[in-house]
Amino acid sequence: MISLVQLGLLDYSIATRLQQSLVEARKQGKIGEVLLLLEHPPVITLGRNARRANVLGSNTELQRRGVEVFECDRGGDVTFHGPGQWVGYPIMDLRALPSRDTKRKTLGVIEYVRGLEEILIRTCADFGIACERVPKMTGVWTTGRADSAQAKIAALGVHISRGVTSHGFALNVNTDLSFFNLIVPCGIASKPVTSMAEHLGRELPMDAVANSIVRHFETVFQEKVMPAANLDALLAPSDTPLKLPKELREIHEEKESFWA
Repeated sequence: MISLVQLGLLDYSIATRLQQSLVEARKQGKIGEVLLLLEHPPVITLGRNARRANVLGSNTELQRRGVEVFECDRGGDVTFHGPGQWVGYPIMDLRALPSRDTKRKTLGVIEYVRGLEEILIRTCADFGIACERVPKMTGVWTTGRADSAQAKIAALGVHISRGVTSHGFALNVNTDLSFFNLIVPCGIASKPVTSMAEHLGRELPMDAVANSIVRHFETVFQEKVMPAANLDALLAPSDTPLKLPKELREIHEEKESFWA
């Protein structure tokens, strides 16, 4: 079983520390598999292979638009997260998940990444958007048509430590695409970035897209996804509480519906 925790709008720094806590808990066997689903305030993140030159916006412009910048340990180059974009952080032990490859019993790294791509391709298809992979690249692109160029609609960047995953994917739903002008997205200047809303010409209900992501997550990884009441519910009753970021505890205390 995979536990789903939807966190609403959460600062990137808090989400990073939360992932670190959950990864350690997963390595210790204190929790099972977890999928965090959330949105971030505007933020640019630089992966392990990022080139700072791919951040085009000046410090003044970034500050004016309220965009933070963080370096992180995921794979990939530069990307943007912001409201209207579903960000998924799976915290899972690949050694505990079944493989579809008959030559191996558990999930491999490449199969895992391709699985995330497949989830997003199927999610977009649910809303009438045809998407595909691009050879030798990671992520999901809309299928090019005569009246529109192929464009990136979802980015992926993962980190794996002792078999346990963190970071994950970002699907542009109703994202303000003007923020992508501040970077060279994923270091690829030759392909534009799009969103589900831009492709369809209308905004989409975020909850409906989230439900689609979760449904396909179950199918692709062959595990039931069940909502968790809160983060502490990931633990067995006898375990000590998780070491969560202080700010996350404060949000929990101030907003009871945070865990809804």
